[in-house]
Amino acid sequence: MLRVWLMGLCLWALPLWAQVTPHILLQDTALAGFQYHAGKAVWAKMRVGDALTLVREPDNAYDARAIRVEWQGHKIGYVPRRDNADAARFMDSGQVLLARISRLADVRDPWSRVRFNILIPVQPAAIPPAAGTIP
Repeated sequence: MLRVWLMGLCLWALPLWAQVTPHILLQDTALAGFQYHAGKAVWAKMRVGDALTLVREPDNAYDARAIRVEWQGHKIGYVPRRDNADAARFMDSGQVLLARISRLADVRDPWSRVRFNILIPVQPAAIPPAAGTIP
């Protein structure tokens, strides 16, 4: 009876496992240029955990490794120049990077207002078939 219950629990939990995507934290950094872009206009709507879009700008006149940061289609700043080398290299090689807001602080210093994580998604290995089942 216990084995049947455990098997049922595993089958129930399988869809939950499939929805969880593991990530590797590449870096946690401040947002550069918040005060020069749409940050002030969208500040009240932003939340910790919100997804950000990273857009590589290899033709940027100021920094060949520039990575623009967008929130819901609004340009809110850049990955700081001192922190963008690894992310730019990954993006240039075709690696998908994800980003999420990790901290919001209502302070005057624009460099302290938004922190975000840059993540590398990891493809989970396939779940092996349960004992006694046909693959």
